[in-house]
Amino acid sequence: MKIVLSRDVFPLAKAFTISRGSRTEAVVVRVEIQGGGFCGQGECVPYKRYGETVESVMAQIEGLPSTFGRAELQKLLSPGAARNAVDCALWDLEAKKAGKPAWQLAGLDAPGPQETAFTLSLDTPENMLLDAQRNAARPLLKIKLGTDDDIARIEAVRKGAPDSRIIVDANEGWTPESYERMAPVLVRLGVDMVEQPLPAGEDDALLGLDRVLPVCADESCHDRTSLPGLKGKYDMVNIKLDKTGGLTEALALRESALREGYKIMVGCMVGSSLAMAPAMLVAQGADVVDLDGPLLLASDRRHGLRYERGNVFPPERDLWG
Repeated sequence: MKIVLSRDVFPLAKAFTISRGSRTEAVVVRVEIQGGGFCGQGECVPYKRYGETVESVMAQIEGLPSTFGRAELQKLLSPGAARNAVDCALWDLEAKKAGKPAWQLAGLDAPGPQETAFTLSLDTPENMLLDAQRNAARPLLKIKLGTDDDIARIEAVRKGAPDSRIIVDANEGWTPESYERMAPVLVRLGVDMVEQPLPAGEDDALLGLDRVLPVCADESCHDRTSLPGLKGKYDMVNIKLDKTGGLTEALALRESALREGYKIMVGCMVGSSLAMAPAMLVAQGADVVDLDGPLLLASDRRHGLRYERGNVFPPERDLWG
């Protein structure tokens, strides 16, 4: 088994801003695993918030033994970007060797198109109004907030997109006081839910707050070991393969979260269609799907996912799975 790594850079269509900062490009790690005359591939997005860099992720992957399977991989690497890319490449390789699609190997039904959110990044209220107007035909908008001046921003977005469903992501940027101030406004404007309003290490405050709209755990939920710490704080969990460490754990997390009564959101980092493709298997039947990464890029990979009328379609065989 041979592993080939590459550092790929995708310029963004426009600067992407959240409460922690801005970026103008997506830097990803692509993993290619060759074996038995076949080749599988996967992609991950190293994330500074979780202490990851392209160099650290590549070093983890380069330190793997020469032969292993998906089951062994779960013990060799911790949840995170490095394991995600390798795990997804192994799924792709297994599918090609077996001559069967990955969904069939996973014991799932054939995937279909899913309605996906489209993200509007943090900006001035005036610019967010214009951005909302440009995207008002989209059925679901995800709005990046997380500052002290968010009321004007979300009111501008609702004015610009009066008919779209809206979800909000504060990216850990609020305090309990700002959440209490924002929540009634979000309800008044018809927002469906808010994602990670408080910092992951300070979210016990949610236990004492009146959750007047659903609250989704993102930075607070990585894999199944996160679930016990979410009780009484969150109504939904955001499953991202770069957090779970791949499709294998993502599917297991979805099953466990559903069993414990959580609603499911399936999200992504800003990456190419290769990173989104495996997540399409987890996204089937999810309450919220946010797999818009390729829509934020200036250009995608070849054989990229198809996006049409607010929906994202399953990958072609030439891409993954």
